[in-house]
Amino acid sequence: MLAFLGFLTVIGMLALIMTKKASPIVALIAVPSLTGIIASFFFTNKEGAVNVLANVISLGGMISGGIGTVAATGVMFIFSILFFGVLTDAGTFRPIIRKVLHIVGVDPVKVAVGTAILAMLVHLDGSGAVTFLICIPALLPVYDAIGMKRSTLATIAALSAGTMNIVPWGGPTIRAATAMEMNVMELFSPVIPALLCGLLTVLAFAFLLGRAEKSRIGALVLSGVARREETLTEEQQALLRPKLFGVNVLLIILAIVGLIGGGHLKIGPAVIFMLCFVLAITVNYPSPKIQRERVDAHAKSALMMASVLFAAGAFTGIVRNTGMITEMAGTLVSFIPASLGRFFPIITGIIAMPASLLFDPDSFYFGVLPVLGNTAAGLGVEGINVARAAILGQMTTGFPVSPLTPATFLLVGLSGVDFGEHQKKTIPLAFAVTIVMLIVCLITGVIHV
Repeated sequence: MLAFLGFLTVIGMLALIMTKKASPIVALIAVPSLTGIIASFFFTNKEGAVNVLANVISLGGMISGGIGTVAATGVMFIFSILFFGVLTDAGTFRPIIRKVLHIVGVDPVKVAVGTAILAMLVHLDGSGAVTFLICIPALLPVYDAIGMKRSTLATIAALSAGTMNIVPWGGPTIRAATAMEMNVMELFSPVIPALLCGLLTVLAFAFLLGRAEKSRIGALVLSGVARREETLTEEQQALLRPKLFGVNVLLIILAIVGLIGGGHLKIGPAVIFMLCFVLAITVNYPSPKIQRERVDAHAKSALMMASVLFAAGAFTGIVRNTGMITEMAGTLVSFIPASLGRFFPIITGIIAMPASLLFDPDSFYFGVLPVLGNTAAGLGVEGINVARAAILGQMTTGFPVSPLTPATFLLVGLSGVDFGEHQKKTIPLAFAVTIVMLIVCLITGVIHV
């Protein structure tokens, strides 16, 4: 019953969001709360007994625990929006946009492919949050200036970061190697040819998306973009700080360096953005009155993003602590007949990306993967084949569309796109990239059945 409720929770939540019957905040809180109350009749306490009233009351603690796991990320979201908002008000990105447009022109194809390459390079550190924080604020004004859809930016960045997330220092591959008790490089190295093919597929998709944008916008409109200068209101003109351009660029560099190297010094991204925001708003707008106005101007975006993230924390807290995820894992495995055991790696590769919508990385790699691997081994298939198949999609290509990862909401929040629209546009392409990599692995013998 818990497994059924778990699948019902995820499907119901995704259906409400993607059909726009409910906002992400409402869906992420209401659906698991309702199914959590129903689940209270079925999950047991530490003594193995079912106490419905105590179980219902415990849902509050589960929600609090889930929120606690994303609290630091929520703080980072708020201050990153304020930081980039202040720099945008000061006009920091305007000269950069003009330079980018001068180099690549106003060709959406070049911009789209360039977006993919930039996101791939930035994601070499394995952090989705860092990738989106660096790429989206920098590229969004370019997309707006040309007239390209923001959803295209979000999709390309998601595909690039997701595919690159297979790197051995990324979370999924490390988790898979740990869960299967194998060397991480032994797991990853043979997958490199498939990863390269996956990245080429992403570039191909970026090219096609760029070409579609070019066709939609039209040559006549594009020809006028290069000559068009954005008209600013008197209020916007008063906020510009052209003399502080160099200082503001240094602040951006400081934030990026802090994000990349802060882990070694045990300085969290939230702290980095808090400090950088304080520096940015103090340097550009020393007046307390203007500071309040700037915070108020960006408060709506910051609050919306953080609230969705905390709602996702509530969702995760309920489905994990009620035991729904554990039961879902067992049910998925039980559906695979023993006669298909030799095809476990292929089955795993096919379900890996969609599984990102059902399982957070810890639940999948430490809960589902060992069961799949051991079952396959018992039927004469090496567990490493299952592990390699898993990292081709589960929280790799699948992480930037999953409601269970904070980076997803960072991506859609910074891009200003609807979460459901992002999923509908990106999920088919992300699944296609996974299938391409799976086919390459089968052809090269990296995964064999």
